[in-house]
Amino acid sequence: MYKNVFDTLEERGYFSQATHRDEIYELLSKPGVSFYIGFDPTADSLHVGHFVQMMVMSHMQKAGHRPIALMGGGTGMIGDPSGRTDMRQMMTVETIDHNVECFKKQMGKVVDFSDGKALIVNNADWLRNLNYIEFLREVGAHFSVNKMLTAECYKQRLEKGLSFLEFNYMLMQGYDFYYLHENYGCDLEFGGDDQWSNILAGMELVRRKKGDAVYGLTFTLLTNSEGKKMGKTAKGAVWLDPNKTPVYDFYQYWRNVDDADVIKCMKLLTFIEMDEINEYAKLEGSAINEAKKRLAYEVTKIIHGEEQADIAKRTAEEIFESAGRSEDMKTTEITSEELKGELQLADVLVKTGLMKSKGEGRRMIAQHGVYLNDAVVEDQFYVLSESDFDANGEAIIRKGKKNYHRIKIAG
Repeated sequence: MYKNVFDTLEERGYFSQATHRDEIYELLSKPGVSFYIGFDPTADSLHVGHFVQMMVMSHMQKAGHRPIALMGGGTGMIGDPSGRTDMRQMMTVETIDHNVECFKKQMGKVVDFSDGKALIVNNADWLRNLNYIEFLREVGAHFSVNKMLTAECYKQRLEKGLSFLEFNYMLMQGYDFYYLHENYGCDLEFGGDDQWSNILAGMELVRRKKGDAVYGLTFTLLTNSEGKKMGKTAKGAVWLDPNKTPVYDFYQYWRNVDDADVIKCMKLLTFIEMDEINEYAKLEGSAINEAKKRLAYEVTKIIHGEEQADIAKRTAEEIFESAGRSEDMKTTEITSEELKGELQLADVLVKTGLMKSKGEGRRMIAQHGVYLNDAVVEDQFYVLSESDFDANGEAIIRKGKKNYHRIKIAG
């Protein structure tokens, strides 16, 4: 018996708002629906916020529907004002095109794009060559400025100044829905909650120009129990690219989520069956760590593969169960010459990436937050010496409770 994917997505907590709940439920009751989600290429990697959208595409695909991942090579040249208090930085065409290619590779880890099972299209193909006067006549005529100004994405910006450039964004995204409906039979648009106004605009444009019924649905943004966006660390965003967020750091991010967020993340970011998740939800106290370990492993496996997930899991276990050491742990080399030149621990903290600046490192040391070979360091001007290293020329630095790093004398 076919299970409606709507039930699956609702049970796992993805949905937030639907334009026509009953009609969408009926639409998804049979396989074969083409739907799209847009991704503006504002960076050269997707981040964990995008991961929720990728998981939605995967669940839909497993139920027999066809995802269309829309790369914003055209809209990215303007920038979405939704959820922002300032104007986005303008990017060159070359940067946008490079970012699009990076997105394509990462999405393929979660969504199957073989044999037309899913499509990747780029709105640069139809937006960049538009004739502006024709566009105003064909599309702009169907938009009410009065109504647009009531949209949440514009209201927030009106106080500080909304450029005419950004004002066009809604028209562009609305046109995307119309174009995909016309050329790919796309009847459904998904997006984050911040895309609600843009989705409505696209639905209205299709209705006015074609008389066809299309629908929109938004899903929950990835937030913690306090309502703050997840996916941010002291070092910045948690990226899917291992060159921007190393696999071990990625694993540790999920291993260290708050107790209150672990079950929600399991539902949204893994394919663990709901019966098993409900069993994890019964855990209390320190037992919740078992759920966190499973979450970290599963999310890392989806994005970086089983082999890398195994290494990250093993490294974490060795570090925390074997006096802070592991063969696969992060390592930074220093030279004998550096060591002879009065190398301060604060400098090494910066070199390892544990701290952003020497001053920040000294403050952390002064607050007794830095350990060398498991002994707290109290002197913020501490200078490393050969006696700090073992017979293999290695020493272990720990920042706080969980950030371990090996330093090794090269050669």
